[in-house]
Amino acid sequence: MRGRGPGAEHDRVTETIPGLYLSLPELLVLLGAVVLLVARRLPPARRRSGTLVAGAVLVPSAVVLGVVGVRWQMLPVLAGAAVASVFALPPLLRRRTGRPARRTRWWPALLGSLACAGLIATGPVAAWAFPVPVFPEPTGDFAVGTRVVQWTDPLRPESFTADPDDRRTVVVQLWYPAPKSPAGVPRAQYLGRTREEARAVAGALADGFGLPGFLVDGLPRARSRAVFDAPVAGGKERFPVVLFSPGSGGVRSQNTAWAEELASHGYLVAALDHPYDSTVVVLSDGRAIRTATASSGDRDRDAELAVGWTAVRAADLGFVLSRLERLDRGETADPLAGRVDTGRAAVAGHSLGGAAALQAARQDRRFGAVVDLDGYPHGPTTPALRQPALALTQEFTAGTDPRYLPRLTEALDHNTAKSYRLTVPGAAHLTFMDGPLYLPPVSSLVGTLGRTEGPRLVAAATLAFLDATLRGRPGDPADTLRAYGTVSSSGARATATPAP
Repeated sequence: MRGRGPGAEHDRVTETIPGLYLSLPELLVLLGAVVLLVARRLPPARRRSGTLVAGAVLVPSAVVLGVVGVRWQMLPVLAGAAVASVFALPPLLRRRTGRPARRTRWWPALLGSLACAGLIATGPVAAWAFPVPVFPEPTGDFAVGTRVVQWTDPLRPESFTADPDDRRTVVVQLWYPAPKSPAGVPRAQYLGRTREEARAVAGALADGFGLPGFLVDGLPRARSRAVFDAPVAGGKERFPVVLFSPGSGGVRSQNTAWAEELASHGYLVAALDHPYDSTVVVLSDGRAIRTATASSGDRDRDAELAVGWTAVRAADLGFVLSRLERLDRGETADPLAGRVDTGRAAVAGHSLGGAAALQAARQDRRFGAVVDLDGYPHGPTTPALRQPALALTQEFTAGTDPRYLPRLTEALDHNTAKSYRLTVPGAAHLTFMDGPLYLPPVSSLVGTLGRTEGPRLVAAATLAFLDATLRGRPGDPADTLRAYGTVSSSGARATATPAP
């Protein structure tokens, strides 16, 4: 267990205030800049004191930002404060030296004030559009621990390289139930084990979104709700397992809010980085492997490529489940030994990861349930699924791939177990990951459910399904799922259950 130290103090200073999207030093800089601008319009008797108060707030806060790091969103605020000081300070200095104050012409003063106001207002707007993500507090009875492991499959060559001795290696992040941590213990870095890894991953994700890297500079500053290397929760309870595959170009931590919510309810979540497919994978030796998968621009060729990538991911998922079985048996010293119930395992994924989850479930009967988060079912549809399945999708529109719904329906209808499709109103493709927490609230990107409601809804629907299929909670999951959107059932003994 890590104690409180300089890192914890740094995190506390840079942590943003919920709803404001600014840290305390940033908020003080903003307030100081506003007061400095307004002071010029105060009565002469109050002008000097207002300017001095603004400086007393602004200067120390700006120094703190210089020490902990200035986000790009604050640069226009600082620029606005600098321009405002050009108008505010000279009259004070002349009055102090006894020289008569000179009045600036009204039109330069007006233009300067408008320019300052525009610059200062740009800061909080930019911070709102590209915030440091604040993760929802998990609602389960457990706190959450997390750690990262790296496993190599000695039996499987790496298909993305020409080296015959290269073996397939995956990086896996585990989220698990943990006891409450003492106050002041730092929470886990988002997107990586270290700030450097988080920066590398954030930059690669920005490339994937087609954004300049500086726009997502809040991601390396973010902390999740889990504690790195926290002890495992006490007792003898064995935790059902959920394996997760990210979207194409995604990373293992892209669904951290979802994973933490599941872990707080007693599940062990294992999310994979797929080297050469995930946007960037940082190995334990420090090597950063960038993605080698890319669209060809030809729809048929891309579909063929996706089948191959999906097969590699499905094999990765089966391998990780085998390693978790070995971990549970205690083949290596591990605090989770004897606590991982691989006999109750589900496989899940987002986008291409959802397709991989469906393929892994077809190939491996050890998976007792499958969750597809808005993923097109690439690859063969045979053999038929034999596990309960849940597919969460956005609403289908004229712009939706016309092949998607028929393909998904075919996969679910042929299931020999019961399947559910939950259509989430207001969702977009990135609603089903952490994207709403840090991307601009543009409906075509992240839907219309808000910063935290989308991730909460996806986790709640997943929990309702897993509690029924892995834990045997009585009742039809559709009764709970219906609260989150339109539900249809298919597969064995299924009847349609549309939402009213």
